[in-house]
Amino acid sequence: MAILVSRYNEMITRRLLDGALACCEQAGVARADVDVVWVPGAFELPVAAAAAAASRRYACVVALGAVIRGDTPHFEYVAGEAARGLNAVAVAHALPVGFGVLTVDTMQQASERAGGSAGNKGHEAAAAALEAADVIAQLRALDP
Repeated sequence: MAILVSRYNEMITRRLLDGALACCEQAGVARADVDVVWVPGAFELPVAAAAAAASRRYACVVALGAVIRGDTPHFEYVAGEAARGLNAVAVAHALPVGFGVLTVDTMQQASERAGGSAGNKGHEAAAAALEAADVIAQLRALDP
């Protein structure tokens, strides 16, 4: 598994990473089988996911980031393009990409979703990616 993590809003994304790694451990994925790669921001997650997918080394990818609304439309562009780009990678490569990119209005909301009262969305993204990877493996096994 590759876990791609945005350095932007690192105080939040590091907690998402902790959740994703905890999920992997709970699922029995050895830490040595998880590559963690830091990228500058959420906007760069799709290109990193495309590179990970093209390497054919991974059964799934998890993308972690935090896009927090500000006073300009920048939020919509970054959040929308990150989601669109990650989905395009998943479909083009038939590779599960766990979407752990928070799109929130405030730092408080981000904190709540990174191990606070709303759980840890990094953990949830890793769980979804692992489950989808199992589904893909089952479907490929049916291929004659």
